[in-house]
Amino acid sequence: MSKPAKTQWDFGELFSPAQTRQVLTVSELTARVRRLLEKQVGQVWVTGEISNLRRQASGHCYFTLKDAGSQLACVLFRGEAADQRELLEDGRKALLYGDLTVYEARGQYQLIVRAVEWQGEGALQLAFERLKRKLQAEGLFAPERKRPLPAYVHRLGLITSPTGAALRDVLTILRRRDPGLEIILAPCRVQGEGAAAEIAAALNDLNAFNLRQPPDHRLDLALLTRGGGSLEDLWAFNEEIVARAIFDSALPVVSAVGHEIDFTIADFVADLRAPTPSAAAEIISEGVFSAGPLVTAMAGRLRQQVRRRLARCGEDLGSLGQRLARCQPRRRLNERRQRLDDLAETLHQSAQRGLGEHRRNWLDLARRLLRVRPAQNLARRRETLRALASSLAERAQRRLEAVQNRQASLTERLRLLSPDLTLARGYSITMDAASGEIIRDAARVRRGQPLKTRVSRGEIHSVAGEIPTAGST
Repeated sequence: MSKPAKTQWDFGELFSPAQTRQVLTVSELTARVRRLLEKQVGQVWVTGEISNLRRQASGHCYFTLKDAGSQLACVLFRGEAADQRELLEDGRKALLYGDLTVYEARGQYQLIVRAVEWQGEGALQLAFERLKRKLQAEGLFAPERKRPLPAYVHRLGLITSPTGAALRDVLTILRRRDPGLEIILAPCRVQGEGAAAEIAAALNDLNAFNLRQPPDHRLDLALLTRGGGSLEDLWAFNEEIVARAIFDSALPVVSAVGHEIDFTIADFVADLRAPTPSAAAEIISEGVFSAGPLVTAMAGRLRQQVRRRLARCGEDLGSLGQRLARCQPRRRLNERRQRLDDLAETLHQSAQRGLGEHRRNWLDLARRLLRVRPAQNLARRRETLRALASSLAERAQRRLEAVQNRQASLTERLRLLSPDLTLARGYSITMDAASGEIIRDAARVRRGQPLKTRVSRGEIHSVAGEIPTAGST
């Protein structure tokens, strides 16, 4: 094959392919792909089925989102979509929102999940289970807080739709089983948007109405009911606002929502769950309905008991009349009166004797007082007191004179021992003129030492001359 002809512009290759190719490392290529994905795709919504779910001790969740033709690695980090984390489960269909990126360490593209939504009726069921677990953890379903229903219901608060079949069923059964039951209807919607708020408001209104009534006209319990339907139809009774209203209700609450197989959050919080509205009406009226035959039979039993009671009372009255005749009360009254007179006379005599005894004792004490003569005794005591006072004064004077004489003797002895008296007899005291130390040994005096000699009248200052040695004359 011949080579193509070269034109005047065909200068050939200026650089070799080895000089123009760009060589990337695996990390550089992966980083470029990651930046391209994050820039071109970024945040997306993806739907699929969860599989290969792994929960790490760190709190992160790793799983795969797949459909019939492909799969996508996903990671839900700790703190992201925390309210949906516990609902992740293999085989569950989910709608995920997140950032599409590449995990460079493996070169694998993945979705970092930011939000999780569930699709179809399964989403409602998941929301139901999540709210159920939350309220159960808070103690709203605790059996110990559920209150027993009154045995006989006189006034009933009914919360339901005024046009629903549940209202007709309940009224029909209550009219047949307990015609005297008074019903207070709190109408509300039981389906659709805003129905949950109306149900909670109706229950709160019943409680407020009940508090305004006198004690003998208050409601005994509240019935929350509606007919059957799908999960979406009954969803108003699965709302948290309804559960909180039932929990806070001062009235006991009976929940009868849907058919026997239907369970709602309201059923778990209520004090009693009835399988159907008709069953709830039968439960509420059971006390009065079952008591009907008993009341009918009770009338005959009551008449029989009254006749027996009257017969026993007649017999007792006759017996008491006979006992009264035998007792002769007038004679016993006269005896008691005579006894009272005797006791009054005895009391009077005892008082007279006691008064005479006290008078004699007083006279005896007066005579003893006269014999004692307290005035003379007091005069003798005064004389004795004066004599003791005079003796005390004399002793004190003698003691004082003795002390003064001893003081004078000690003063004279002190005077005789005084240095001044010794100096007056011609003696003198020689001291070192500088220190004032008394010189008692001539050997301790040095020549030329200034001396001071004290005599009876005045002082003599001198200087030591030749000091004779011991044995010289």
